[in-house]
Amino acid sequence: MTVVVGADLGTSGLKLAALDLDGAVVAEAEAGYPVDRPQPGWAETDVAVWRGALDDGLAALAGQLGGRPVAALGFSGQMHGAVLVDAAGTALAPALLWPDQRAAGELDRWRGLPDADRAALANPLAAGMTGPLLAWLVAHRPELLDRAAAVLLPKDAVRATLLPGADPAVTDRSDASATLLWDVPADRWSVAAAGAAGVDPALLPAVLPADTVVGTAELPLGAVPVVVGGADTPLALLAAGTAGVQVNLGSGAQLLQAGVRPAPAAAPVVHCYADTGDGWYAMAALQNAGTAWAWVQQVLGLDWAGFAGSLTGSAPGAGGVVFAPFLTGERGGVAGPDARGGWTGLSADTTRTDLARAALEGVACAVAAALDLLGPATDEGVVLTGGGGREPGVQQLLADVLGRPVQHVQVRSASAAGAAVLAARGVGLPLAPRRAAGPVVEPRDAAALVAVRERWAAAVG
Repeated sequence: MTVVVGADLGTSGLKLAALDLDGAVVAEAEAGYPVDRPQPGWAETDVAVWRGALDDGLAALAGQLGGRPVAALGFSGQMHGAVLVDAAGTALAPALLWPDQRAAGELDRWRGLPDADRAALANPLAAGMTGPLLAWLVAHRPELLDRAAAVLLPKDAVRATLLPGADPAVTDRSDASATLLWDVPADRWSVAAAGAAGVDPALLPAVLPADTVVGTAELPLGAVPVVVGGADTPLALLAAGTAGVQVNLGSGAQLLQAGVRPAPAAAPVVHCYADTGDGWYAMAALQNAGTAWAWVQQVLGLDWAGFAGSLTGSAPGAGGVVFAPFLTGERGGVAGPDARGGWTGLSADTTRTDLARAALEGVACAVAAALDLLGPATDEGVVLTGGGGREPGVQQLLADVLGRPVQHVQVRSASAAGAAVLAARGVGLPLAPRRAAGPVVEPRDAAALVAVRERWAAAVG
């Protein structure tokens, strides 16, 4: 039976998923790799490392598929970052990644744009986005720019290695819109932002629909058509089938509102990005969610069962204890980069169970604050994804804190599955990934949690 394959290029590992045309994942493979940090605040990976992980994953997948025909391959990739390539698509230096902070000083170039040009970017400024990183390369590695034919996003750089002879200078809207080089209302590259980066707009790749077939690759799976692909976050939205609000709860938390209308924004606190079709979504992001919970578990000496069990062992409000989860700071909106974590409201009666419950409530309150940034509160249901949302007690806590129904939806290898959907579309095949939807969890203690949110906001504000 025919399958389609999606490859998800993450920051620390690559995942491959093969889906049959009924939407079931029939084979998977993973390969990890480190992020190089040659100086404090830097984050790089050599494209050859990514390609090696892809080769290893494809070989493993071929062994599992046993000769089943592969109709197409699609890519999902980590967003932002910058890879300079020559005319053949060969990387001229390691890829600079989204956590990289070396270009923080270059953000002043974006702050100095005329008001209309800055507002047209419609996104908060972040040093790890493609534009500022490109500006840093112009200032510090001009010899690379002299040799460069294009600047690519990570998934595009890997895809280019599979298609020698094809034009490597290709991306899609979902990645292009997350570069600080994209005019959001006009839905095209921003000449003004390219000027801020100090480059000729000709260095920016062509933007094609995410399901466009751009060549055929000779793989361990056979000769396989390859589509452009898209960014990992909107592909997870696509795989989950979310049309409204989605909260992805993992090491961080991403709060997504599908179907928004793009508009200029002079000082935005949420991101506005293109999806992998012709629409847009808004995103508010938290760096600290599951990572903060893991830290609390370690400090308190609790396994997950004991940690989650605090939701029944301590009453709502955790005996007056409040937890700020911002152990590594935040991007703005909910908290700033200098914010830090900790417990407040301790008393001689505070127990370890109270501390654990406060940590769970603290992340839930941060999620609620981030959701508020996306727009006025409604009673619209929330799709919950990610490993942090599998626990029924966490689902109930979020429903109570958000004051909205919550439903956990699980899609295996979601971003890779979304990439497989694009691959299928590119060759004219229908595909919808299988989804395991849990029960709809209605708010139960919403009134009690209103006071918790108010106390949390006062403590972290």
